[in-house]
Amino acid sequence: MRHITILGATGSIGLSTLDVIRRHPERFRVHALTACTRVEDMAILCREFQPVYAVMADANAASQLADAIPELPTTVLSGESGLCQVASSGEVDAVMAAIVGAAGLPPTLAAVRAGKRVLLANKEALVMSGRLFMDAVAESGAELLPIDSEHNAIFQCMPADRVRDPDGAGITRILLTASGGPFREHTEDDLKSVSPAQACAHPNWSMGQKISVDSATLMNKGLELIEACWLFNTEPSRIEVHVHPESIIHSMVEYADGSVLAQLGSPDMRTPIANGLAWPERIDAGVAPLDLFSIGRFHFERPDMDRFPCLRLAAEAFQAGGTAPAVLNAANEEAVAAFLAGDLCFTDIPVIIERTLTATDVVSADSFETIFAKDAEARRFAREQIQLLTV
Repeated sequence: MRHITILGATGSIGLSTLDVIRRHPERFRVHALTACTRVEDMAILCREFQPVYAVMADANAASQLADAIPELPTTVLSGESGLCQVASSGEVDAVMAAIVGAAGLPPTLAAVRAGKRVLLANKEALVMSGRLFMDAVAESGAELLPIDSEHNAIFQCMPADRVRDPDGAGITRILLTASGGPFREHTEDDLKSVSPAQACAHPNWSMGQKISVDSATLMNKGLELIEACWLFNTEPSRIEVHVHPESIIHSMVEYADGSVLAQLGSPDMRTPIANGLAWPERIDAGVAPLDLFSIGRFHFERPDMDRFPCLRLAAEAFQAGGTAPAVLNAANEEAVAAFLAGDLCFTDIPVIIERTLTATDVVSADSFETIFAKDAEARRFAREQIQLLTV
């Protein structure tokens, strides 16, 4: 029996995780659930899974949740301290890190420092603090398993004991796949007028709003490129992005002998989640068998860096090093939030990011305090630039 904390329980990854857990009551027990402000959704989950703890990032939401579930033995906590407490608890075996954005870094880091099995669905943790984060993993002995479908696919295509040693494993390239998002065939002029609703209507995946917009701009692939570099100890020059509209091949690994290993599956996050929860075992995830006959063909394209410059910006930020990836992430979060609010054009998202990267000095990412300070600085500048471009 593994006791699980789910950071971000009401989001798409959190709900998919609970669906897998629901199928295996003999294997998994929910220790803690966390959310931000969705009190009603959280109350429903608490009644079903009866966790020891429930944490709301927002203090008022925590108070409302406590009032909503007085009959349950669940203790309600709030804020970052509550999130870190349930992520690092001695009673917890594994933590699903699925809080979106920079807010997910502190509790994910707390889980790492406590030596937990960390199922990493929060890519921003590695984007912001890659070297420090991986050093913390090494020092604590935590078990870091990637949950993003692409990184989980790469993980499955590598020897388990050589994930951090691609040269020793004879790996020559990582082929990172991308769906291309909903605007893959749009012209530059078409992109100027797309709406938040259109950007969130992903053709293959069911995801939250922020990650859906990131997929539409290809920033999601840029963040994944940075994450892959840290997870698999490699460089952007050894990672090639392939646009694969069918989203069936989730990524590939090329070896020195010419072999290319690929992981295939339906576009359903329950597959990588089940892989992480049960690894090294395999369990039923509730995913329908893959029907290759109905798919028929696979297609691949090179990403268009002119129409979708976010991928280029991410690679440049990684190469710049230091605090540049944290600045990239902060500017992107602010720009996406403004776009979703109707205050910014879709094509202005990379403009805000590039301006912020250019204006913010890169310093050594030698402490988490430095990283969070640069994050705050970048957000202030990005918000100022958004005001200048407000629709």
